[in-house]
Order: sequence, then structure tokens, then C-alpha cells
Amino acid sequence: MKGRTVTDNNPSDADQLRPGKRLRGMSLSSKLLWLTAMFVMIAEVLIFVPSVANTRVRWLEDRLNTAAAAAVVIDGVNEMELPQSIQDDALMATGTKAIVLHKDNTSRLIASADMPPLVTHHYDLSAITPLSALRDAFDTIFFGGDRVIRVYGLVADDPGMIIELVLEDAPLRHAMLIYGRNVFFLSVLISVITAGLLFFSINRLLLRPVQRVTANMQAFSEDPENPNNIIIPAPAGDELTAAEGHLAAMQTRLQQTLKEQRHLADLGLAVSKINHDMRNILTSAQLMSDRLAMSDDPMVKRFAPKLLRTIDRAVSYSSEVLAYGKAREAKPRRRFIDLEALAQDVTEIVAEESEADISYVLDIEPGLEIEADSDQMFRVIYNLVRNAVQAFGSDPSDDHSLVQRITLSARRTGSVVEIRIADTGPGLPAKARENLFQPFRGSARSGGTGLGLAIARELVLAHGGSITLDESVAQGAAFSIELPDQPVPLDRFRARA
Repeated sequence: MKGRTVTDNNPSDADQLRPGKRLRGMSLSSKLLWLTAMFVMIAEVLIFVPSVANTRVRWLEDRLNTAAAAAVVIDGVNEMELPQSIQDDALMATGTKAIVLHKDNTSRLIASADMPPLVTHHYDLSAITPLSALRDAFDTIFFGGDRVIRVYGLVADDPGMIIELVLEDAPLRHAMLIYGRNVFFLSVLISVITAGLLFFSINRLLLRPVQRVTANMQAFSEDPENPNNIIIPAPAGDELTAAEGHLAAMQTRLQQTLKEQRHLADLGLAVSKINHDMRNILTSAQLMSDRLAMSDDPMVKRFAPKLLRTIDRAVSYSSEVLAYGKAREAKPRRRFIDLEALAQDVTEIVAEESEADISYVLDIEPGLEIEADSDQMFRVIYNLVRNAVQAFGSDPSDDHSLVQRITLSARRTGSVVEIRIADTGPGLPAKARENLFQPFRGSARSGGTGLGLAIARELVLAHGGSITLDESVAQGAAFSIELPDQPVPLDRFRARA
């Protein structure tokens, strides 16, 4: 239809044949093979250009030297003109139309055809340069073949003797084309061999390991919890082997993390179920303990307040048990509390729970008060003291001559109170020290969870304080807590925690 332009949005055949588009759909091995062959061909072209120019110069020099040898011999015999038959033989032997010898400022026509052709180009081989050689070579290849040229140069480097030839450039161009064809096929053969050797070498040394790593990463991403999907590094010691080693270590750590996350998720679900029923049980126990507190029995009156406080804390813990692990801890309800009374309450409860013969020493300044959440600080001290008691029970040694003692001490320095809890037990093993304060990893005994120290650290940090293990203690273990009266930036304390 006239006056209408049709636009074709499909890519043209020329676009599809472009090297860049062709390489995009290839594998890495095919790209390497094609690029290697292409680069070798480029290198051959860079070699081919000067070699063709050099071939042209050598071809002309050979003709010039052959004619010069004949001309010198003829010139030395006599000065008479040679018969036409001998001239024809000399011209046929040198492939020329005319031979002229210039000697001592005189010129002699050695041989010539009956009808000397019209010369169109002149070349001086004694003054040729690389650039002019390249220019003349391409000129002969692309535009030659039907021209008559004049070539001259020195005879045996004698400046007084010059040989001059007149010849057609068709044989020269034919020789150059044959040479170019041979070089082309030789270049293709070299490119194929080089590309093949390089391809198989790199494919074995580089591409196969990369494909192996890629396949392993794909399998691991589909099933990261399968131990069989962890890559096994090759025995060689190159960079790829090092990368495989780092990948294997990363996959191992990731699997451990996934297992821990799954364990935590399962634990959280189990705790949620238990917590639901436990709150009902503790509520009933709280009602019964309230009635028990109204008894007139002296023994009941003595233990009833402790029982009530214990059940109240248990109810509070049950309500807040899932708060652990959140991005933010519950804000402490800070007020001034008597630290000595709090520590005394902890030691009495722990002593009732344990049947071990342990001596509890309180070295706290009388009347020392801390500004903190009473329930949270009770949990901190209780967890640390209870860990110390359990450490005594897990000591495999049979030496009972050492005194089993837990010391709670506290001192105030300005607005900061330092609380120290030390024991004379077996101390923390190396694994527990490496994973200190880490849940499920920092336990000092078999079967432990390590939650006690982790919870204690979270609560201390929520108060703006810090908790550290005293590495200088030779016997047992000692934890030091620094607690400020007012909340302060935690960066200062977390650097030490």
C-alpha cells in the first residue's frame, strides 16, 4: 500500500549474526573456544600484513639479483649488442620485459622486448621503508595485476652500478596471493590447534572445577540441610581449591545455623505449649499458697513468705518466658532495692534446692542499694549461683578435700555497683569459654543449654551494665557485674561484655 511505512520489530538476521549476540547464547566453554580462535586469527593477521610486504620485496629482489648477475656477465664479455634470441632467453629467465645496467654514469640496455611496454609505476628497492613496503604491497594486491612496473636497485651494494628492470606485476600479484592463501590456511590450522589445546587445558583446569562448584551450589540451595550437599575440596592446592575450602566451611556453618534455628523454633513451640499449661498450674498453686499463708503453724509462717515469692516469680517468668530472644528486652522497672537482702534470698532458695554441702559467703556492704528491677536482678544472681552449684556437681574428680564455697560480694564506686560471684569449683572448660553467653553453645556441663548465662547477660545489658568472666582466677570461676544507678549508653559496657 502506497504512503504506508511498515516497521519490523523483530531482530534482523544481521543482528542475530553479530559476534556479541552469538556469544550470549553460548556456554562458557564455547565462548572460550571461539574467543581463542578469534584472538589467534587476529595475531596471525598482525603477522600476515608485514610478512606479505616482505614477500613482495623478496620477490622483486630475487628478480633484480638474477638480472644483475646476468647483466654483469654480459657486460664483461663485450660491448656489442646481444642477439635477440639471447635477449629473449635472458628476459624469460628473469621474467622481465627489459634489463638496463647503469655503470659509471653510462647506461646499457642488456635485453629488451620488441615493443617496450608503457611503465606506470617506479620502485627503488635501495630506498624502501617499512611503511612504503606495506603501502606498495596492498596496492599491488588490490589494484595490481595489469600494470607494468619499473624496479631498480644497487648491484652488490655498489653505488656505481645500478640494475633496472621493467616487468609486469601480474606474476608478482599471483605470488603474493598464493602466499596469502597459504598463510591463511596455516593460520586457520594453528588457530584450531591452539584453541583446541587451550580449550582442553582450561576446561580441565578451570571450567570443570567451576562447573562442579556451580552444580554443588545449586544442589545445596535446593536442600541446604543435607550433609551430602557440602562440597568436598579437591586435593590440589590452587586458588580454586582454596575457594572450594571456603565454600565448604561456609556451607558447614550455614547448616549448623539452620539446625540451631530449627532447634530454636521447635523449642519455642514446645515452650509455648508448656507455658500455657504451666501458667494454669502456677495460678492454682498461688491460690493454695495464699490460703496456706493464713495458717497459724510457726513452721508454715516461716516458709510461707518465701513460697509466695517463689510462686510469684514463677508466674512472672511464665508470663515473660518468650521475651528472651526478641530484638529488645522488656524495659526494667528500676527502683532502689537492698542488694544484701536480695542475695540472701537467692542463697536460701538455692540452698533449699541443692543437697550439696556448699558454703555461701555474703561479702556485701550493709545497706548497699542498687537501682534495678528486683525480679530481673534476682534472675541474674540466681542463674549465676545456680550454675556454680551445678558446676560442683559435675566435677568428675574424687578430691573432696577442697571447700565448696560460693562468694557473693558487692562494692559501690560512685554511681556504679560492682557485683562479683565467685566459686571454688572446677571452672569453665575451654569450649564454654569460647562460646560464653551463647545459648545452647556456652554450657559448661553435658546436657546443659547455656541459657542461664545468656539470660543473665541480656538482663544486665538491659540495665545498661556489663558482665564479664574474670580470666585471672586460678581456681573456679568468677563473674563480675557492673551496674550503674542510671541507664547509660550500652556501647561502653558491651565492649567489655
